[in-house]
Amino acid sequence: MPQSGAGKMAARWALGAGAAWARGLLSWARPERWLASGSLFPLSCIHTSTSLQKVGKWEKKNRIVYPPQLPGEPRRPAEVYHCRREIKYSKDKMWYLAKLIKGMSIDQALAQLEFNDKKGAKVIREVLLEAQEMAVKKHNVEFKSNLHIAESQTGRGRYVKRIRYHGKGMFGMMKISRYGKILEQQDVTFSELLGPQHLNSTLDCQI
Repeated sequence: MPQSGAGKMAARWALGAGAAWARGLLSWARPERWLASGSLFPLSCIHTSTSLQKVGKWEKKNRIVYPPQLPGEPRRPAEVYHCRREIKYSKDKMWYLAKLIKGMSIDQALAQLEFNDKKGAKVIREVLLEAQEMAVKKHNVEFKSNLHIAESQTGRGRYVKRIRYHGKGMFGMMKISRYGKILEQQDVTFSELLGPQHLNSTLDCQI
């Protein structure tokens, strides 16, 4: 059946629109658009880093610069802030382990966590070792054992609404926790660490 003039015009218009759409798609997907000329590396607009975590308020405390101390003033102890976020573990279960090591020396805390079979103990021990290494390499701490845990806390991580389905139409909400801590340098003996002065000291560490 022969087509009318309007039908032929509509067919030509549809064919031209389809060809234009295909040309635009090919030009958008060409390699030069995403790669620099003569280079196999992507442009800065494409994110290729393996770490997506930003520096939070807790880590920014390591950048605090205190004024010079006066002659005769007691030496200010070194402070190291470190934490780990997005841990797939209950913050309530992590809280007991965090309070277990609060106020301990770094070696004593590592020994306590080494013989604990809980999943959170392994995570906290890894974070303590990371903070200990960071204190020596980046904060000029001479002896890595000359540290104690000033504060150890847990907190809820980034809130993600994820449902865990239960039986009989019930459901629960899954949460993500974070762990952080503060290590302070202190020149004391082991007997002094167990004394009342150490128990009344303030330690800052967040998990």
